[in-house]
Amino acid sequence: MKIIFFEVQDWEKDALSGKFPDAELVSDLLSAKNSSEYSELEVISTFVYSALTEEVLKTFLSLKHIATRSSGFDHIDLDYCKNHGISVSNIPEYGSNTVAEHTFALILSLTRKIYKSVDQVKNLNFEHKELTGIDIHGKTLGIVGLGKIGINVLRIANSFGMKVIVHTTLEDENLKKKFNFEYTDLGELLRKSDIVTLHVPLNPDTKHMINKENITSFKKGSYLINTARGGLIETEAILLGLSNGILEGVGLDVLENERELNEEISVLTSPNHATDLKNVMMNHVLINHPKVLITPHNAFNSKEALSRITETTIQNVEGFLKGHPINIVSQNA
Repeated sequence: MKIIFFEVQDWEKDALSGKFPDAELVSDLLSAKNSSEYSELEVISTFVYSALTEEVLKTFLSLKHIATRSSGFDHIDLDYCKNHGISVSNIPEYGSNTVAEHTFALILSLTRKIYKSVDQVKNLNFEHKELTGIDIHGKTLGIVGLGKIGINVLRIANSFGMKVIVHTTLEDENLKKKFNFEYTDLGELLRKSDIVTLHVPLNPDTKHMINKENITSFKKGSYLINTARGGLIETEAILLGLSNGILEGVGLDVLENERELNEEISVLTSPNHATDLKNVMMNHVLINHPKVLITPHNAFNSKEALSRITETTIQNVEGFLKGHPINIVSQNA
């Protein structure tokens, strides 16, 4: 079959070309401007920046399968695909443990004053007076959201000997048989947690779930971590919590004013992300605050997670070619 991979990045070239030596690999997006050049293709694969609209898809005369190298698929006209015999596969999961580990990297960096320690030593200052941290063993971790990432955070917290309380929309009693934690409502979680970490999607119900009103409910001297979406927290609430001594530390991998991304893979494929994020951070009071640690939407970005994206894409395409498709989000009508 005639196969082409669009939006190809350097880190995936060898694996894709090794498995599909006859396929074409291009860095360009697929769009209405160039789709007519590829009208004979039977299988295509893209990231999220190729908008596979009806206008684009109707130029393909023999298209049978689309393998998106992303979890999300709202860049693809699924109705058109269903009506024209085109199946679509995606990457269901690639970085839940990766984000969970980054969450604890932020927690430990804050609670043990890692960055302050490193900066101090670089100035040949070996005093300990300003570097006293806290143990997280025995502390209460409040997890908001118990999807795949939240469950991995729970698993790691148990291994540290932390007390864990969870607020989530769907409570799974079977998880309580496997892990040590308790369910609670958001208000109680904020009041009791030494550390609060967010792991929910951004939608109208979760936007500003941490805000100027409920930041005062936080336990005095607590920590707030967000590796999910910036809009979950009202930025003014963070500043209020810091200025009033409510928050001892804040770890953010996302910012409220960051251009909200459909998913983390957008960071790798967007040519403007680095510039956008730099402008946001330059205008943010938080970046220079001594009790705030910000990373550049990087929680998902590990070699292993990127490898899982490529490996699953290969499996999706091979499965289709062999007549045993997997990870299908849209079947033929």
